[in-house]
Amino acid sequence: MSFSPTIIGVDESGKGDFFGPLVIAAFSAGDDQVKKLIEAGIKDGKKLTNNRIQLLDEYLRQNFPFAVVVYMPEDYNRIYEKIKNLNKFLAEGHASAIADILQQGSADKVVSDKFGKTELLELALAKRKIDIDLDQIVRGEAITQVAAASIIARAEYLNQMKRLSDDIGFELPRGAAAQVDTAGQKLVEIAGVEILKKVAKLHFKNYLRVMNPRFI
Repeated sequence: MSFSPTIIGVDESGKGDFFGPLVIAAFSAGDDQVKKLIEAGIKDGKKLTNNRIQLLDEYLRQNFPFAVVVYMPEDYNRIYEKIKNLNKFLAEGHASAIADILQQGSADKVVSDKFGKTELLELALAKRKIDIDLDQIVRGEAITQVAAASIIARAEYLNQMKRLSDDIGFELPRGAAAQVDTAGQKLVEIAGVEILKKVAKLHFKNYLRVMNPRFI
């Protein structure tokens, strides 16, 4: 019987969204399970509708080991204020998700969607005394385990966005484009500027545009 390595895939969601949390997910499966995952429809979450992501997320959570790390905006802003570097922040989050999933069982390799200098994640893992073969790949979602992680991360982001929107009684848009600025300005008019700390990532340029609509 041939050896089938167990691969942990790691990816994030919310990194480019002004509103909502940063979510990082880790997912573990053997390479002998990749065909089953592909047949179930697992692929890069960016190529799937939100409804499909939610269905696949349920399937993945029910059948495979996974871990999710969520930084809601208040925690995100507090941590970012200390680190002041998004890639270092991502490295810590990825390492935390990897540590969490390794508590559920061993693995042979980790594959992460590459987000910055490779040594950042290497150092974050070393700090946690995690010694495992690590690949950091641009467009890592081409690896099925990373694609699965991207689906779990995106589903969690969507769920948390809905909870935030329900909590404040205002539908928060995704992304960082002009309509996000407009929504932010309306939200400040309704609830005051302090609400942004609870729902948005304050280091984004969107924050300056929300506070000063003439900002370019």
